[in-house]
Amino acid sequence: MSQARTGGKVRPSPEVFRRRRIVVASAAAALVLLVVLLTAFVWPGFARDEPEPQATVTAPVPTPTIAPSGRPESQTAFVKAQPDSVLALALRAVTEDKTWEKDADAVEAWELAYADGDGDDAATVQVHAGQWEDDDTATSAYDALVKAAGDPTGKGDVTVDGAKVGAYVVTPGTTADTAVVTWRNGTAVLQATGPADLVEDFYSAYPL
Repeated sequence: MSQARTGGKVRPSPEVFRRRRIVVASAAAALVLLVVLLTAFVWPGFARDEPEPQATVTAPVPTPTIAPSGRPESQTAFVKAQPDSVLALALRAVTEDKTWEKDADAVEAWELAYADGDGDDAATVQVHAGQWEDDDTATSAYDALVKAAGDPTGKGDVTVDGAKVGAYVVTPGTTADTAVVTWRNGTAVLQATGPADLVEDFYSAYPL
């Protein structure tokens, strides 16, 4: 390697200057690259592969398009506890169920009709609701209804605030495309009959 001398001092050759520039430029490039990597992956981290947030779409709860009706002028507390509407179905009629009172020893029993319209093509659900003296007599009535309904297609527990208060069973209806849900909630026993694609949702939304 040759070096030039000027005024008694040794001056680096052009080759040395070129190599120094290369070293300085490489160091600067490495520093820039380090800053880019830190920015991309540490802060603010725009290059990190993070999952896209998933939007949750919740369908609105259906509501009736007709007003509830059919309640008797004089109502017991049990009748008042029955809902005016369930999903898109509104109460249309309430009549006394003497069969459950006579044959199943219910303290009181009622038949309630729910529909999502007044026309012949309206979806309808018939509900039998009865009240018994205690859990034992209500359980006996529930067991008899379940046995008479046929082979279950679904069943489970009825819970209130995490505590088991009864049970439910789903069975096929006596006509095509219908189903029956029978359930017990304490001393109350209820049975809903309607379209197979509706009655289970109806039961799930029923407040008793």
